[in-house]
Amino acid sequence: ESATAFACLVSDMWLGEFDYVSPEAFHSVFGKRYPTFSRRTQHDAQEFLICVLDDLHEAFKEVRAQLCQERQSPGAGASTRSSRGTSIITQLFEGQLSHGIRCLACKSHSEKPESFTVLSLPIPSTRVCSLQDCLECFFQPDTLTLSNQIHCYWCGGNQDATVKASITKAPPIIIFHLKRFAWQDKNRRKLSTTVCYPFSDLDLSPYISASCRNTREYSLCAVVNHAGDMDYGHYTAFCKHSVTKHWYSFDDAQVTKIPDSEVQADTAYLLFY
Repeated sequence: ESATAFACLVSDMWLGEFDYVSPEAFHSVFGKRYPTFSRRTQHDAQEFLICVLDDLHEAFKEVRAQLCQERQSPGAGASTRSSRGTSIITQLFEGQLSHGIRCLACKSHSEKPESFTVLSLPIPSTRVCSLQDCLECFFQPDTLTLSNQIHCYWCGGNQDATVKASITKAPPIIIFHLKRFAWQDKNRRKLSTTVCYPFSDLDLSPYISASCRNTREYSLCAVVNHAGDMDYGHYTAFCKHSVTKHWYSFDDAQVTKIPDSEVQADTAYLLFY
């Protein structure tokens, strides 16, 4: 039901018959399935996005499984089964990380895979940094000690270890979440750091595994902004028209064309490439 409501919303947007389109119908249907998002209170855009993508994935996966079952022939069983876990959502947004773990005692190495639809990046500065700085911070090696030790199969117990992540599958559309909400002295606060992000030629090759042949460069296509603090705020979005290449600002019922210079914002929270 929510997938149908979302399809109607997107269809209305692309028809171009209105100055703006209200998502109220979709919000109403989605709120019934997920009551957390039905209340008129501030919610985290990243959490909402992941929930929407997961819900659409499950809906599309069911439809695909039904179609595959209807078309199934005696010789197509294996390929049919292997396709049931995918959808247009996973094809567009899902990537794969591999966490390389090395035991510091016996030097054994293992790999732990992890799927992602959104990469949550730490912000390493309180004033100004770049998206590349955030990526380098995310992908830098980490040492696990004390209560964070890993259980080493070869040693038969917990050991200190190093962990380094790399991308083994880069999705066609990659979403970055800038972690602006951080803990400080047992209190959460919002980081107002200016994060400079490129409009084109985002190169992820330094973070991609040698086994991954995907060397595409990414261009910015949308930004979700959050203005406010921990307890209240306002979300807006900048979106690039895929045909005209013009940028537009979406602020409730106000949809305005904006110059490229306004797309770089201190309030950026989610980046879509």
